[in-house]
Amino acid sequence: MRPCVTVGVDGTDASHDALDWAADEAWLRRLPLHVVHAWPGEAQDAPIAPGARSAADVGEEALEAARAQVLMRHPDLEVATRLADRAAREALLDAAADTDLLVVGARGSGGFPRLLVGSTALHVAANASCPVVVVHGSGYQEAAGGVLVGVHGRDAEEEVLSFAFRAADSRQLPLEALHAWSYPLVSGPGHAFPPVYEAAHVAAEQSRLLAEVLAGWSERHPGVPLSETAVRSSPARELVALSETRQLLVVGRHGTPRGPLRRLGSVSQAVVQHAQCPVAVVPVTVVPVAET
Repeated sequence: MRPCVTVGVDGTDASHDALDWAADEAWLRRLPLHVVHAWPGEAQDAPIAPGARSAADVGEEALEAARAQVLMRHPDLEVATRLADRAAREALLDAAADTDLLVVGARGSGGFPRLLVGSTALHVAANASCPVVVVHGSGYQEAAGGVLVGVHGRDAEEEVLSFAFRAADSRQLPLEALHAWSYPLVSGPGHAFPPVYEAAHVAAEQSRLLAEVLAGWSERHPGVPLSETAVRSSPARELVALSETRQLLVVGRHGTPRGPLRRLGSVSQAVVQHAQCPVAVVPVTVVPVAET
Protein backbone atom coordinates (compact mmCIF):
# COMPACT_ATOMS: atom_id res chain seq x y z
CA MET A 1 0.00 0.00 0.00
CA ARG A 2 1.15 3.55 -0.74
CA PRO A 3 2.35 5.60 2.25
CA CYS A 4 -0.48 7.68 3.70
CA VAL A 5 -1.89 9.40 6.77
CA THR A 6 -5.11 7.91 8.16
CA VAL A 7 -7.70 9.59 10.38
CA GLY A 8 -10.80 8.22 12.06
CA VAL A 9 -13.94 10.39 12.05
CA ASP A 10 -17.33 10.04 13.71
CA GLY A 11 -18.90 13.47 13.26
CA THR A 12 -18.00 14.80 16.71
CA ASP A 13 -16.17 18.06 17.40
CA ALA A 14 -13.14 16.01 18.49
CA SER A 15 -13.03 14.17 15.17
CA HIS A 16 -13.30 17.49 13.28
CA ASP A 17 -10.20 18.67 15.15
CA ALA A 18 -8.45 15.38 14.38
CA LEU A 19 -9.40 15.69 10.71
CA ASP A 20 -7.89 19.18 10.47
CA TRP A 21 -4.68 18.02 12.17
CA ALA A 22 -4.43 14.95 9.92
CA ALA A 23 -5.04 16.99 6.78
CA ASP A 24 -2.28 19.43 7.74
CA GLU A 25 0.08 16.54 8.48
CA ALA A 26 -0.67 14.80 5.19
CA TRP A 27 -0.04 18.08 3.37
CA LEU A 28 3.27 18.58 5.20
CA ARG A 29 4.36 15.04 4.38
CA ARG A 30 3.05 15.25 0.80
CA LEU A 31 1.04 12.09 1.35
CA PRO A 32 -2.57 11.18 0.58
CA LEU A 33 -5.09 11.28 3.43
CA HIS A 34 -7.31 8.30 4.16
CA VAL A 35 -10.48 9.02 6.13
CA VAL A 36 -12.17 6.12 7.95
CA HIS A 37 -15.64 6.09 9.48
CA ALA A 38 -16.57 2.95 11.37
CA TRP A 39 -20.02 1.63 12.18
CA PRO A 40 -20.97 -1.73 13.76
CA GLY A 41 -23.37 -2.63 10.98
CA GLU A 42 -27.02 -3.62 11.12
CA ALA A 43 -28.72 -6.96 11.10
CA GLN A 44 -29.84 -8.03 7.65
CA ASP A 45 -33.46 -8.29 8.76
CA ALA A 46 -33.46 -5.29 11.12
CA PRO A 47 -36.48 -3.09 10.30
CA ILE A 48 -35.88 0.55 9.48
CA ALA A 49 -38.63 3.04 10.25
CA PRO A 50 -40.13 4.81 7.22
CA GLY A 51 -38.13 7.90 6.42
CA ALA A 52 -35.28 6.93 8.74
CA ARG A 53 -31.71 6.76 7.48
CA SER A 54 -29.59 3.67 7.90
CA ALA A 55 -26.29 3.76 9.77
CA ALA A 56 -24.53 3.22 6.45
CA ASP A 57 -26.23 6.30 4.96
CA VAL A 58 -25.23 8.38 7.97
CA GLY A 59 -21.67 7.09 7.66
CA GLU A 60 -21.45 7.97 3.99
CA GLU A 61 -22.73 11.47 4.74
CA ALA A 62 -20.08 11.83 7.46
CA LEU A 63 -17.38 10.83 5.01
CA GLU A 64 -18.59 13.27 2.36
CA ALA A 65 -18.63 16.05 4.95
CA ALA A 66 -15.12 15.07 6.01
CA ARG A 67 -13.88 15.16 2.42
CA ALA A 68 -15.37 18.64 1.94
CA GLN A 69 -13.76 19.85 5.19
CA VAL A 70 -10.34 18.62 4.07
CA LEU A 71 -10.57 20.09 0.58
CA MET A 72 -11.62 23.46 1.96
CA ARG A 73 -8.37 23.42 3.93
CA HIS A 74 -6.07 21.84 1.32
CA PRO A 75 -7.72 21.85 -2.14
CA ASP A 76 -4.91 19.86 -3.78
CA LEU A 77 -4.70 17.10 -1.18
CA GLU A 78 -5.49 13.57 -2.35
CA VAL A 79 -8.31 12.22 -0.15
CA ALA A 80 -9.73 8.70 0.02
CA THR A 81 -12.65 7.65 2.23
CA ARG A 82 -13.72 4.29 3.59
CA LEU A 83 -16.81 3.14 5.47
CA ALA A 84 -15.80 0.23 7.71
CA ASP A 85 -18.46 -2.24 8.82
CA ARG A 86 -16.70 -2.88 12.13
CA ALA A 87 -16.38 -1.44 15.61
CA ALA A 88 -14.27 1.73 15.62
CA ARG A 89 -11.31 0.33 17.54
CA GLU A 90 -11.11 -2.74 15.30
CA ALA A 91 -11.37 -0.70 12.11
CA LEU A 92 -8.70 1.75 13.24
CA LEU A 93 -6.27 -0.98 14.32
CA ASP A 94 -6.76 -2.65 10.93
CA ALA A 95 -6.01 0.68 9.24
CA ALA A 96 -2.87 1.11 11.39
CA ALA A 97 -1.27 -1.86 9.65
CA ASP A 98 -1.35 -0.02 6.30
CA THR A 99 -0.54 3.58 7.19
CA ASP A 100 2.41 5.70 8.23
CA LEU A 101 0.43 7.57 10.88
CA LEU A 102 -2.99 7.16 12.50
CA VAL A 103 -4.84 10.19 13.88
CA VAL A 104 -7.82 10.11 16.25
CA GLY A 105 -9.75 12.62 18.31
CA ALA A 106 -9.42 12.51 22.06
CA ARG A 107 -13.16 11.99 22.50
CA GLY A 108 -15.59 9.86 20.57
CA SER A 109 -19.37 9.93 20.30
CA GLY A 110 -19.84 7.75 23.37
CA GLY A 111 -18.68 8.01 26.96
CA PHE A 112 -19.40 10.49 29.74
CA PRO A 113 -19.59 14.25 29.11
CA ARG A 114 -16.59 15.01 31.36
CA LEU A 115 -14.47 12.14 30.09
CA LEU A 116 -11.05 13.47 29.06
CA VAL A 117 -10.14 10.75 26.56
CA GLY A 118 -12.36 8.10 25.06
CA SER A 119 -11.70 4.38 25.36
CA THR A 120 -11.20 4.03 21.60
CA ALA A 121 -8.39 6.61 21.55
CA LEU A 122 -6.68 4.92 24.50
CA HIS A 123 -7.06 1.47 22.99
CA VAL A 124 -5.70 2.54 19.61
CA ALA A 125 -2.76 4.43 21.14
CA ALA A 126 -1.92 1.34 23.18
CA ASN A 127 -2.15 -1.25 20.43
CA ALA A 128 -1.55 0.30 17.00
CA SER A 129 1.45 -0.91 15.04
CA CYS A 130 2.20 2.63 13.79
CA PRO A 131 2.54 6.01 15.53
CA VAL A 132 -0.79 7.40 16.76
CA VAL A 133 -1.64 11.06 17.30
CA VAL A 134 -4.43 11.81 19.76
CA VAL A 135 -5.71 15.34 19.08
CA HIS A 136 -6.93 17.45 22.01
CA GLY A 137 -8.94 20.41 20.74
CA SER A 138 -7.62 23.11 18.43
CA GLY A 139 -6.06 25.59 20.87
CA TYR A 140 -2.59 24.21 20.15
CA GLN A 141 -2.59 26.17 16.89
CA GLU A 142 -2.11 29.39 18.85
CA ALA A 143 0.50 27.95 21.22
CA ALA A 144 3.75 29.91 21.41
CA GLY A 145 5.98 26.87 21.96
CA GLY A 146 7.18 24.27 19.49
CA VAL A 147 7.46 20.49 19.71
CA LEU A 148 8.17 18.72 23.00
CA VAL A 149 9.56 15.19 23.20
CA GLY A 150 9.86 13.06 26.31
CA VAL A 151 13.17 11.19 26.44
CA HIS A 152 13.21 7.98 28.42
CA GLY A 153 16.97 7.81 28.68
CA ARG A 154 17.50 4.08 29.06
CA ASP A 155 16.05 2.36 26.00
CA ALA A 156 16.73 3.15 22.36
CA GLU A 157 15.01 6.41 21.35
CA GLU A 158 15.48 6.19 17.57
CA GLU A 159 11.80 6.02 16.60
CA VAL A 160 10.69 8.66 19.09
CA LEU A 161 13.40 11.19 18.26
CA SER A 162 13.05 10.61 14.53
CA PHE A 163 9.33 11.40 14.75
CA ALA A 164 9.90 14.47 16.93
CA PHE A 165 12.68 15.97 14.79
CA ARG A 166 10.73 15.34 11.62
CA ALA A 167 7.64 17.03 13.08
CA ALA A 168 9.63 20.05 14.23
CA ASP A 169 11.51 20.26 10.93
CA SER A 170 8.41 20.15 8.74
CA ARG A 171 6.69 22.81 10.85
CA GLN A 172 9.82 24.98 11.21
CA LEU A 173 9.46 24.84 14.99
CA PRO A 174 12.00 24.43 17.79
CA LEU A 175 12.25 21.13 19.63
CA GLU A 176 12.67 20.67 23.37
CA ALA A 177 13.85 17.29 24.65
CA LEU A 178 12.79 16.68 28.24
CA HIS A 179 14.24 13.99 30.49
CA ALA A 180 12.60 13.88 33.93
CA TRP A 181 14.27 11.77 36.58
CA SER A 182 13.98 10.91 40.25
CA TYR A 183 16.20 9.30 42.84
CA PRO A 184 15.88 5.49 42.78
CA LEU A 185 13.93 3.97 45.62
CA VAL A 186 16.58 1.95 47.42
CA SER A 187 16.15 0.27 50.78
CA GLY A 188 18.11 -2.34 52.66
CA PRO A 189 17.08 -5.21 54.89
CA GLY A 190 14.22 -4.21 57.14
CA HIS A 191 13.61 -1.09 55.02
CA ALA A 192 16.76 0.67 56.13
CA PHE A 193 17.24 4.31 55.23
CA PRO A 194 18.19 4.88 51.59
CA PRO A 195 21.71 6.03 50.80
CA VAL A 196 22.47 9.73 50.76
CA TYR A 197 22.52 11.05 47.20
CA GLU A 198 24.78 13.84 46.03
CA ALA A 199 22.17 15.99 44.25
CA ALA A 200 24.59 17.85 41.98
CA HIS A 201 26.33 14.63 40.96
CA VAL A 202 23.08 12.85 40.08
CA ALA A 203 21.77 15.86 38.17
CA ALA A 204 24.98 16.11 36.16
CA GLU A 205 24.83 12.39 35.38
CA GLN A 206 21.24 12.69 34.12
CA SER A 207 22.16 15.69 31.94
CA ARG A 208 25.06 13.68 30.53
CA LEU A 209 22.69 10.79 29.79
CA LEU A 210 20.32 13.09 27.91
CA ALA A 211 23.20 14.57 25.91
CA GLU A 212 24.35 11.08 24.93
CA VAL A 213 20.87 10.13 23.73
CA LEU A 214 20.65 13.30 21.63
CA ALA A 215 24.17 13.11 20.22
CA GLY A 216 24.22 13.45 16.44
CA TRP A 217 20.57 14.42 15.99
CA SER A 218 21.23 18.13 15.45
CA GLU A 219 23.67 17.25 12.69
CA ARG A 220 20.93 15.23 10.98
CA HIS A 221 18.42 18.10 11.39
CA PRO A 222 20.46 21.32 11.33
CA GLY A 223 17.36 23.44 10.78
CA VAL A 224 15.75 22.45 14.08
CA PRO A 225 16.69 24.55 17.14
CA LEU A 226 17.16 22.03 19.95
CA SER A 227 17.04 22.60 23.70
CA GLU A 228 17.76 19.93 26.31
CA THR A 229 16.17 19.82 29.75
CA ALA A 230 16.95 17.28 32.46
CA VAL A 231 14.85 17.88 35.54
CA ARG A 232 14.20 16.07 38.79
CA SER A 233 10.46 15.56 38.62
CA SER A 234 7.68 13.22 37.55
CA PRO A 235 7.85 12.74 33.75
CA ALA A 236 4.06 12.77 33.35
CA ARG A 237 3.66 15.89 35.50
CA GLU A 238 6.31 17.84 33.61
CA LEU A 239 5.12 16.81 30.16
CA VAL A 240 1.48 17.60 30.88
CA ALA A 241 2.37 20.99 32.37
CA LEU A 242 4.54 21.96 29.40
CA SER A 243 1.92 20.74 26.91
CA GLU A 244 -0.14 23.87 27.62
CA THR A 245 2.31 25.93 25.54
CA ARG A 246 3.32 23.38 22.90
CA GLN A 247 1.95 22.51 19.48
CA LEU A 248 2.82 18.82 19.69
CA LEU A 249 4.00 16.43 22.39
CA VAL A 250 5.83 13.22 21.42
CA VAL A 251 6.25 10.24 23.73
CA GLY A 252 7.37 6.66 23.27
CA ARG A 253 5.27 3.61 24.02
CA HIS A 254 7.53 1.68 26.36
CA GLY A 255 4.90 -0.29 28.24
CA THR A 256 4.71 -4.06 28.39
CA PRO A 257 1.80 -6.11 26.98
CA ARG A 258 0.02 -6.50 30.31
CA GLY A 259 -3.09 -4.98 31.85
CA PRO A 260 -6.18 -3.43 30.23
CA LEU A 261 -4.16 -0.87 28.28
CA ARG A 262 -1.56 -3.43 27.21
CA ARG A 263 1.48 -1.56 25.88
CA LEU A 264 0.56 1.94 27.04
CA GLY A 265 2.87 2.69 29.97
CA SER A 266 1.99 4.88 32.93
CA VAL A 267 3.66 8.02 31.53
CA SER A 268 2.24 7.77 28.02
CA GLN A 269 -1.21 6.93 29.43
CA ALA A 270 -1.19 9.97 31.71
CA VAL A 271 0.02 12.22 28.90
CA VAL A 272 -2.61 10.98 26.43
CA GLN A 273 -5.33 11.58 29.01
CA HIS A 274 -4.29 14.98 30.36
CA ALA A 275 -2.16 16.84 27.79
CA GLN A 276 -3.44 20.14 26.40
CA CYS A 277 -2.05 19.63 22.88
CA PRO A 278 -1.95 16.79 20.34
CA VAL A 279 0.03 13.81 21.59
CA ALA A 280 2.01 11.49 19.32
CA VAL A 281 2.51 8.01 20.80
CA VAL A 282 5.37 6.28 18.99
CA PRO A 283 5.98 2.52 19.39
CA VAL A 284 9.52 1.83 20.53
CA THR A 285 11.33 -1.28 19.34
CA VAL A 286 13.06 -2.82 22.34
CA VAL A 287 15.88 -5.15 21.36
CA PRO A 288 16.23 -8.00 23.86
CA VAL A 289 19.57 -8.21 25.59
CA ALA A 290 21.30 -11.50 24.83
CA GLU A 291 22.05 -13.64 27.85
CA THR A 292 25.68 -14.36 28.55
